[in-house]
Amino acid sequence: MLMPGTMDYSLSHLLCVLGLTTLAGLATGIGGFVAFFTKRTNTKFLTFALGFSGGVMVYISFVELLANARVDLKAIYGDLWGGIWALAAFFGGILVAALIDRCVPEDENPHEFFELDREELPSVPQNHLNNGRIHRIGALFALVIGIHNFPEGIATFAAGMDSIGLGLSITLAVAIHNIPEGMVVAIPLYYGTGDRKKAVLYSFASGLAEPAGALLAMLLIFPFLTPTLLALLFACVAGIMVFISFDELLPMAEKWGHHHLSIYGIILGMLVMSFTLL
Repeated sequence: MLMPGTMDYSLSHLLCVLGLTTLAGLATGIGGFVAFFTKRTNTKFLTFALGFSGGVMVYISFVELLANARVDLKAIYGDLWGGIWALAAFFGGILVAALIDRCVPEDENPHEFFELDREELPSVPQNHLNNGRIHRIGALFALVIGIHNFPEGIATFAAGMDSIGLGLSITLAVAIHNIPEGMVVAIPLYYGTGDRKKAVLYSFASGLAEPAGALLAMLLIFPFLTPTLLALLFACVAGIMVFISFDELLPMAEKWGHHHLSIYGIILGMLVMSFTLL
């Protein structure tokens, strides 16, 4: 792991990392396009891809981020207190992600509401212009998913600052799971307004919270960056990503009944990352 003294603070590196977080966030817009420009939703592919994404994030969290944070903190504070600080930051990250998730009522949480329980995507009903409630639900989902994406932006930024390779891996994992989230936003809006462009635009906009999270991390953390703070940040990010994996990715991968495909995706995601991090 790079320490603040050796980390690349160049403008080109910062722009590259911000670009990665933006790409990960804008993958929600891909979900909007998928919802409208394919006749069928390939739930088997989504199951495998979400499992793969979860495997990548869990493996990186435990093997790379938390493990290196423990090593660095133990070198600073000794084995006992270094280990305690690493675990406190890890579970603190889980707590932060859980609190953000808890702020959203369960019946309005898109991860609880939306299921692709049929192969054919529905057509817009003729009375769509009067369906204000569905319109409101779609707009609410865009806001809620934006809130969920905020800590993901921090995680992608922190990983990218450590190394572009690690940042790319997390960008891929986050982008994969953002695709069905874009569908969550776009389909209700399309039902409520009949406006295809507006629905896709909202799905793109909901992902902008990720680069916003990265910018906030850069503005708040950089002025105070020390070896201790950096190690704590990585342990915290590991906790955030573990919560995201178990609360969002893996349950969503199981929604469509292809259990073994999700397991194969998880294993392959871990296998790919194990070779990437050699």
